[in-house]
Amino acid sequence: MPRNQHEIDPAQDAEIYAAYVEAGNSARALSRTGRYGSKTGILSAVRRHKQSQGEAYGAGGIGQGAERDGHAPYIIKGVSTYFDADGNQRAQWVKTRLDDEQRQEAIRAAAEALAENIPPAEPVTPPAATLADLLNLYVFTDYHVGMLAWHREGGQDWDLAIAEKLITNAYRHMIDNAPAAKVGIVCQLGDWFHYDSFKPLTPASGHLLDADSRFPKMIEAGVRILRRIVGMALERHEQVIVLHAEGNHDEASSVWLRVMFKALFENEPRVTVEDSPLPFYAYQHGNVMLAFHHGHKVRMDGLPALFASQFREMWGNTKMAYGHSGHYHHEVIKEFSGIKWMQHPTLAARDAYAARGGYHAERAAYAITYHAKYGQVSTLTVKPEMFE
Repeated sequence: MPRNQHEIDPAQDAEIYAAYVEAGNSARALSRTGRYGSKTGILSAVRRHKQSQGEAYGAGGIGQGAERDGHAPYIIKGVSTYFDADGNQRAQWVKTRLDDEQRQEAIRAAAEALAENIPPAEPVTPPAATLADLLNLYVFTDYHVGMLAWHREGGQDWDLAIAEKLITNAYRHMIDNAPAAKVGIVCQLGDWFHYDSFKPLTPASGHLLDADSRFPKMIEAGVRILRRIVGMALERHEQVIVLHAEGNHDEASSVWLRVMFKALFENEPRVTVEDSPLPFYAYQHGNVMLAFHHGHKVRMDGLPALFASQFREMWGNTKMAYGHSGHYHHEVIKEFSGIKWMQHPTLAARDAYAARGGYHAERAAYAITYHAKYGQVSTLTVKPEMFE
């Protein structure tokens, strides 16, 4: 009797199947011949032969019921089949999961429907004068609105109130002290929200998170903060680009945030909301290409080639490129052929998971100024201690 997949002989399976049918069941087939090892071995050969003939799972390889159950937005991830002692199929369970692309599209469609009832924001009076060649990039990543942290574990406290006060003060400091650039990019680089549903769990792995307050309260605070920040940017810059990047903690929320903010500012021609469904974003400012990705899908070393390929025309039309990502909560700067990449730190405090894992990094955020001809020309740093 074959003992592993590499020793399986279809002809021998057919012979065993014929003996099984003639004997009536596996026990009699074994007792009459003694040539097939065990009852389990006989039943395995019977199942393999039936499957090869399309009997156990149907002509398509899986049962007709399974095929019917795999309708959009679900895809089949596994099939379990129950056989009786004689090797006959008695029941079948089909395991499905939401197709990631269709899940994102369903969320986007629902958000667009809800956004139809959102009253647009009133236009803001533009600044009197700006510097045409300059762009200010304000980067906030991994801010984790809705997280709860305790100073005795992670060194600092964190909750909704602390998060709102810090980001408002930090952004006001950046706006007031960065150059009066014509273009301002509000770059919320992912993981703005700590969790993505009524249960405080990570979307992909289902890890339990330390959460402050209720999901609706977290959403209200997060949206309120972002609206305030965009309003500040409009007071300072002639043109404002809003990026709500997809993060691993808020994959669904990043979708409805983009849709919501497009609806909120549809009457404000000075605001452009990046609405790419893919988690890779790029913007051209003169001779400068700016690339963005949260960092949860592709590591830093793989991002230069990805952006050169996906944004081929922009890559070829610019002389300098700067990439920005987050996800790991600490700063790394690395130069590649054709692009300088920065992994940004976070302003947020450490939660219990990070503290117990021994992760530690300096908390900070940056406003980086780019010249359309010369590239990066200045950087403004904010730290939590500045606003205590």
